[in-house]
Amino acid sequence: MQQESVFDVFVIGGGINGCGVARDAAGRGYSVGLAEMNDLASGTSSASTKLIHGGLRYLEYYEFRLVREALMEREVLWRNAPHIIWPMRFVLPLHKGMRPGWLIRLGLFLYDHIGGRKLLPATRTLDMRSDAAGKPLKASYRRAFEYSDCWVNDARLVVLNARDAADRGADIRTRTKVSGARIEDGIWILTLDDLLTGLREEVRARMLINAAGPWVDEVVAGAFGRNDVHNVRLVKGSHIVIPRKFDGERAYFFQNADGRIIFAIPYEEEFTLIGTTDQDFEGDPAKVEISGEEIDYLCAAASEYFTDPIHPEDVVWSFSGVRSLFDDGASMAQEATRDYVLKSDEETFGAPIVHVFGGKITTFRRLAESVVAEIGRKIGARGTAWTHREVLSGGDFGHDGYEREVDTLQSAYPFVQAEHARRLVRLYGRVAHNVLNGATSVEDLGRHFGADLYEVELRHLAAREWACTGEDVLWRRTKRGLRLSSEEAGIVDAFMGDIARRANPEDAAGRAVEQVARGGQGRAGAA
Repeated sequence: MQQESVFDVFVIGGGINGCGVARDAAGRGYSVGLAEMNDLASGTSSASTKLIHGGLRYLEYYEFRLVREALMEREVLWRNAPHIIWPMRFVLPLHKGMRPGWLIRLGLFLYDHIGGRKLLPATRTLDMRSDAAGKPLKASYRRAFEYSDCWVNDARLVVLNARDAADRGADIRTRTKVSGARIEDGIWILTLDDLLTGLREEVRARMLINAAGPWVDEVVAGAFGRNDVHNVRLVKGSHIVIPRKFDGERAYFFQNADGRIIFAIPYEEEFTLIGTTDQDFEGDPAKVEISGEEIDYLCAAASEYFTDPIHPEDVVWSFSGVRSLFDDGASMAQEATRDYVLKSDEETFGAPIVHVFGGKITTFRRLAESVVAEIGRKIGARGTAWTHREVLSGGDFGHDGYEREVDTLQSAYPFVQAEHARRLVRLYGRVAHNVLNGATSVEDLGRHFGADLYEVELRHLAAREWACTGEDVLWRRTKRGLRLSSEEAGIVDAFMGDIARRANPEDAAGRAVEQVARGGQGRAGAA
């Protein structure tokens, strides 16, 4: 990249919104740069409940446009990324004192009919006394509704959008902070600090997209030197992971006495994911972590339903994130809008800029289309909407082709164990063949780090997916941290650090890599 060249668009933030915008814009022919000060999906985008869903509860707040758009996106995203997105059925038990059954049935009727559902099964009523879904629950729950949404590997969705953007020409820079911004002759001059090498450079861009998530106001204050901004309401959401609580592939939607809801979802084959909380948050989003009160709340809420209660000591992992919702003045955190808001601020700064607030992971693609439409209005339109029909890397095997793809991988690599093959296809789709790199035996996979994690996968993640540390690998791209011991995790971290140091041999880079590695698990810390 020549220093004197000018990007059409520069994106600040490597979460789902920033990477989605970069992908869409690059695919239409814009020259695109993106800077993320940490790892891709290191903030809010890896701390979701892992759902592509319409948001049934948002109907209570009359968010009909948001729900309809989200419902329409479910099958689009499933077709675009069938390796990391797949259908899931949700069981919603009914009982007195909560929302009445007729109201829930009305909501589910809208859920089935306003979003263009074609592939996902419709809602049905369950007799919990005879259906297997009732087995882990208390006997008082005799009736339930079962409806469809989708599961998503959220962190991988971000990485695959970044990978596709890069393949289409975007310059994706992780561990790079935008430390300053000024305007010369209507062009943005951005100061970029590479946190791995210690190098500083300036790049130029015709338009700027501030998609920094919880840091969106901080970017304005820090890079632009303004301290008079307050656009976001920071809301903390936390989840716990426990050993698998129930059999089967269905998830549960539980209503709580305080009006909130939580999910209990099959997770990583051997575990159950429970969440989320909703609390207003103040402080540094980079230091967010679950509180003891949140753990107690989630355990108590789920224990109202399960026959076998859940205790804090059952928690094997937890993670927390901060959602940057647009501050609409809602009285409670769970009532604040999840819809996205785009704010153009060219008059204030003197050059085109759009700030991105809020949004759901489900609607990231539509948000990106809206941002790119704004780019077109500001600096000239290019191309037409395209992301609805183009699959993400590795997902070109059809929405119903996962099992066939697993069989194909095992036929090509018979020495790979069945569960290992399934995991690789779930993470990489057809790119799993590239991950295995032509291996003809287990020995060819290189060093074994524990569970089913081998050197070839780590090297692929470093070379193709911007992974630099053990946390990047174990807690975002693979979730193997759930199965490796702390000693094994430390070895993975040291190995990734060595790869990064070899790629950036300067002394400053080596010190920076070690500093990043010492950061530990951050938001994804052990409970």
